[in-house]
Parts: sequence; C-alpha cells; structure tokens
Amino acid sequence: MDMTTTPSPALQPRVDGARLWQSLMDLAQIGATPKGGVCRLALTALDGEGRDLFVRWAREAGCSVRVDAIGNIFARRAGRNDALPPVMTGSHIDTQPTGGKFDGNYGVLAGLEVVRTLNDRGIVTEAPIEVAVWTNEEGSRFVPVMMGSGVFAGAFTLDHALAQRDTQGTSVAEALAAIGYAGEQGPTPAVGAYFEAHIEQGPMLEANGCVIGVVQGALGQRWYDVSVQGMEAHAGPTPMELRRDALLAASALVAEVNRIALAHAPHARGTVGVLEVFPSSRNVIPGSVRMTVDLRAADDAVLLQMDAELRAACERLGHAGRTPITVEQVVYFPPQPFAPQLVEGVRADAQALGYSAMDVVSGAGHDAVYLARLAPTAMVFVPCADGISHNEIEDAQPEHLEAGCNVLLQAMLRSAKVVAA
Repeated sequence: MDMTTTPSPALQPRVDGARLWQSLMDLAQIGATPKGGVCRLALTALDGEGRDLFVRWAREAGCSVRVDAIGNIFARRAGRNDALPPVMTGSHIDTQPTGGKFDGNYGVLAGLEVVRTLNDRGIVTEAPIEVAVWTNEEGSRFVPVMMGSGVFAGAFTLDHALAQRDTQGTSVAEALAAIGYAGEQGPTPAVGAYFEAHIEQGPMLEANGCVIGVVQGALGQRWYDVSVQGMEAHAGPTPMELRRDALLAASALVAEVNRIALAHAPHARGTVGVLEVFPSSRNVIPGSVRMTVDLRAADDAVLLQMDAELRAACERLGHAGRTPITVEQVVYFPPQPFAPQLVEGVRADAQALGYSAMDVVSGAGHDAVYLARLAPTAMVFVPCADGISHNEIEDAQPEHLEAGCNVLLQAMLRSAKVVAA
C-alpha cells in the first residue's frame, strides 16, 4: 500500500523565518568586513570555521554528515526508505573578496531551515533529504569556478581540481587538508532531485514587484581572452593616419561586444571586464592590448551566432587598423534548462502560498547548472536590493528570504513525499 502523500501546499508547514535570518547573520560574522559584507574565500581558515559551524548545526538537527574528496559537505536527514536517492538542496558558503551575506549562504541555510522545520513538525519523508555545501563555487581563490559541483557532476576530474593552485602557490589538496575537509573518494551517489534557493543577483524581481523568481534555466556562457597587436610609437610625431593603435581597435571591439548582445535581446549578454594596455604611457601610442570578452545567451544557437559575430568583428577591425586580433575561447558552458516538471512545481507552490512570481532566466552560473546534468533540477530566486551582489552592500529582505524558503520546502516535500501518519 502506498503510504506517501503530497498534500496541498496550503496545508503544509511554514519555515521559521526569524530562525533562518538569525542563522544567516551568525554565519556572516565569520569573515565579516567593516562595510557589512563577508570575505570568506574558499578553503581558507575562515571557510573552515564556516564549514564547522554548518556541520555543528546539521548534527544538532539530527543529520549525518559526510565529506567527499573535493570537500563537498552533505548533511543527510534520513527518509523512511533511506535507500532511495536523496532529494538534495544546497549552495555554497565561500564568498568573493568583497562579498555579501546572502550569495550562496542563503541556499545552504534555507536547506538547513527545511530540515529544522521538518524536525519541528515531526514530518517523515519517504526519500532522504540532503543539504549540500559545494566547494569553491565562487572561483575567487581557485579556478575553475563551481569546482565542487563540477567534480561531483563529472565536468572535470578530481585530480585536475585538487592540483589547482592559488596565487600563493597553495594547491586545493593542500588547502583542504589544512582546514580538515579532505574527505573520502568514492563513486558519485545518485540524486533524486536537486533544488537551489538563491538571491537573484539581478534587478528583475525587484523592478517587477515580485517575490519569487521561477527560474527557467541558466544562460550559456563563452569566455574569451583577446589580444590586439599594434605598434608603439611617439604620440607627437606620428600622424593619425599612419598609426597602428591597438587601443583604438580594442575600443571599437568593446562597442561591438555591446552591439552583438543588444542584437540578440532579451537574454543575450556581452561584457568586456578586463582591458590591459601596453606600454600604458601617456605619450606613447598603445602597442598592444589584452582584454576579456564574456558572451552569454539562453539558446546555444544564439550563443554560437554571437561567437561568429565576435570573430568576424575581430577580423574586420584588425584588418582596418592594421592591428591583428587573436581570439582564444577559454570557457564554455552550454545553456542549461531546468526540469519542466520541477519548474512548474515551483510556480504552483508560489501561487498556492500567495506569493507574486515571474519567470526568470539565471544570468549567473550556479551549482545547479552542474547538478542538472545528473538529476531533475530547479531553482528558486528571491529579490536582492537594487539587484546588487558580489558586493559588501548586498542585501535582502527577511520576508523575501522566508518566502523563498517556504517555496523550497514545498517543492522538496513534493519530490521526497510525506509519509502518511
């Protein structure tokens, strides 16, 4: 006899928003900055302290805890049938050097609050529930970004990740050992479903007065290193028409990147984030420029078209200015749609709970992008003040964080199944 149920979200429990907020504030004290943000870089001593606090809280909530070989932490609340693949949630607690209190941290502690709420209500789920803390999501200290979830999903090998070094020469393997989070290597366990709650890190929810973002998927990304080669010359004696000005060509390329993204609205993005000019002297015509280009789109065909347009622009501008331009693609993430059934569940839960909601697409990478390769996946977004993230002034309203956690709770219960009393 089937003894599991999926009751209406309107009849299901609610999380303790004050407890969730206090947990976020307590964690934010580890690595707190004078401007109210957090600096807790991956696998530093401060990251170790944050991990220790989460593990203590998880064990106090009755969870078993395991750590894998790349340092991912999994806190498990047993299900009635503990052999079933877990319904998983989580995010990361490492931050940018000038990070905020909510990016990543919210997803981890929303998962912990789900566990605490189930304990408070004495709710038994058929499948186990796990809360994951993924290693080095930010990529501030070690590359690649989203390292822990990437290893878990097989996007790159454990050996490759462990061998990466920071600017001081410390390897990931050495840093894990130093903070006591070098776990056991083993096969990747099955995941029944994965959910991730996150601040939006953009302005759309706030601008539209919506509390819940129903995330359709994540934009694909192509990152490039670009080099423009001209010739240094004296700024005074060299006539304008005879110059091979690398910065002039690079400036035109910046405008082209912007034009390409606008031509593929609304979900395309184009960014030049780094521009290094040589020799960078006031009265010398720039001889070379190194720059980065970041292209993003929701559709892989669109992203490929943007790639072609970028390369054509580089060829055209390089020829016109006698400044050859080379382009090297260094990162590629395909667009990642999320599981339609889970996405529709998030939408239904938000509606049933009385929260305003809208469809959004994630412009940023998240651990959910890699987990979607292994299991049905969905994300829940909530607003952040002025769309600001990766900044010490990053902020979110407690009631919005509580709302997102309530939607997360209902979505996870639908997948994990409540055992009938």
